[in-house]
Amino acid sequence: MKVKVYNQDGAEVGSVDLKPEIFEIEPNEAVVHQYVVNYLARQRQGTVKTKGRSEVSGGGKKPWRQKGTGRARSGTIRSPLWRGGGTVFGPQPRSYGSNFPKQMKRLAIRSVLSSKAKENQIKVLDQISFDAPKTKNVTGMLGKLELTGRKCLILDEGRNDKMTLSCRNLRKVTYGRAALANGYDLLNADVIVLTKAGLEKVHEVLA
Repeated sequence: MKVKVYNQDGAEVGSVDLKPEIFEIEPNEAVVHQYVVNYLARQRQGTVKTKGRSEVSGGGKKPWRQKGTGRARSGTIRSPLWRGGGTVFGPQPRSYGSNFPKQMKRLAIRSVLSSKAKENQIKVLDQISFDAPKTKNVTGMLGKLELTGRKCLILDEGRNDKMTLSCRNLRKVTYGRAALANGYDLLNADVIVLTKAGLEKVHEVLA
């Protein structure tokens, strides 16, 4: 599959081939669903914590003697039956994610990329280079590419602090490294904008 290559001014400057084993496979929706569920589960903090009867303070002394008071026997004021006592089977810190096979992860990402390519939702730029980190540079570039108002995921290779700073105030624009792209962000974007260097990295990692 061939796609057009544009520059930052929106002019066509050539074309590039997309590897069929990445961008032309039959999407596996079941694997994509499992990947997204696992990814969102891993985003949960899982830091909630309650104290059991052995962790709450106090309760070292028996409240009253075992027999003769007419009251129910009790050994500690920190019993779960008492106000201020420990919690029975309360939540503990945990990870909500589960192990996800590497090959299934790669299949999910390739499925998303193939789906986006089939729907013409992938654009390739020759490069992205700005003199200074300014949001209007990114909005201007997206306007020339006719992507204004759409959720865009821009993927490049290497570190580009100017682009990171330029995109951070744009609610619908996400910038990242192609090698670290995850299937959820790819699926959530209306358009995936790849630089030629980023596309080469995708070919290298997923082929």
